Amino acid sequence: MPDLDEAIDRTSLGQVDLAAIAAAFGNLLHAAGVPVTPERSARFAQVVLLAQPKTRRELAALGRTTLISHRDQIEIFNRVFGQVFDGFADVADFRGDAPEVYTPPPPATESEEKTKSENDREGMGESNPTGSPGGEEGENQEPEDEEENVLAAVSNQERLGEKNFADCTEDELALINALIQQLRFVPPMRAGRRLRRHNRGRVMDIRATLRASHRTSGDPVERVYRKNAQRPRRVVLIADVSGSMEPYARVYLHLLRGAVRALGSEAFVFATRLTRLTKQLQHTHPDIAYRKAMMAAPDWSGGTRIGRTLKQFVDEHGRRGMARGAVIVIVSDGWEIEDPELVGRAMEQLSRLAYTIIWVNPRKAAKSYRPLVGGMAAAMPHIDTFVSGHSLRALEEVMQAIHDATTRTHSSTYGTANRPAHSA
Repeated sequence: MPDLDEAIDRTSLGQVDLAAIAAAFGNLLHAAGVPVTPERSARFAQVVLLAQPKTRRELAALGRTTLISHRDQIEIFNRVFGQVFDGFADVADFRGDAPEVYTPPPPATESEEKTKSENDREGMGESNPTGSPGGEEGENQEPEDEEENVLAAVSNQERLGEKNFADCTEDELALINALIQQLRFVPPMRAGRRLRRHNRGRVMDIRATLRASHRTSGDPVERVYRKNAQRPRRVVLIADVSGSMEPYARVYLHLLRGAVRALGSEAFVFATRLTRLTKQLQHTHPDIAYRKAMMAAPDWSGGTRIGRTLKQFVDEHGRRGMARGAVIVIVSDGWEIEDPELVGRAMEQLSRLAYTIIWVNPRKAAKSYRPLVGGMAAAMPHIDTFVSGHSLRALEEVMQAIHDATTRTHSSTYGTANRPAHSA
């Protein structure tokens, strides 16, 4: 599948590959939840060549006609289309005309918009980024200006990787959600009970070695060894959806769905009580999955009872086998409205069952933050890995921490926690 960044780079050089852009745009739509197939992407490219759209509105209309199959997908399409084509590519490139330089205008008041529209009708608007259609400004536009504009758009996307989820706009969150669905979920591995033949195995397979010795007159020249097969370790995600975690709850709901579908993980959310969302997040259509998930959690954006909900998880699910030898990922800022000692006791019980506990706290991104009080201080002695997960780049650290749970060399910013020994 072509990469959108490569298509953008070709756009900045004036060498547009329409097939590559259509395929990359279709791939991004598919990641955002619109079931776009390669055939639809190819049809979109063919329609653009035949219709030769003159405006982005016409290009968007062609895309909606060829790429989406239900009106519920229109909102997702509009958001992804705005992120991809507003400033990244110009329809003039598809027609072979002189490229326009598109710069999104700053938000204007109603009076400014009225004045601007009047100037545009008179052909005297100085703030028009593209100039008049046949004027000298459009004809004398230099390629360097176009390249700078495209690179500026790409740099904005790069800066989005470090931007806190709480500071993102709705359009930026839509793009982040699409990028989260493109993350590669790699499960942590563990040694299985069954043995398989392996060249570097340490256990000799006596039966296979004796069978092989028949070819060498009974002399076991070829020795066959076996080793434990690798199996994925169970991953359980428990996310705080209380009022203090509202800016991050929607983003991590996408992460929970990706882990459920890719790794077969178990997903829970909590505010004042624990809610299991594994079944709801398994739905193929993301919008339906998120709608069912939010309906299943009536305490969304409520208070925070971390200790009570973790105790409920241990009693109802953990001791029955779900947490035994599993990687537990808890997403919470540590605000506890009840006694913090409840958090400490629940975490102690959970640490005896789990293989690894990863705690994701967006407040950790602040340089002055120290988990010295409240529920976070009570939980710290039982945490193996402590990360922030406040941005897209920090989210990659969360994914890496889950993958690194294959080994027992876990650590946090505040040192390796003193965890009691327990079985894998």
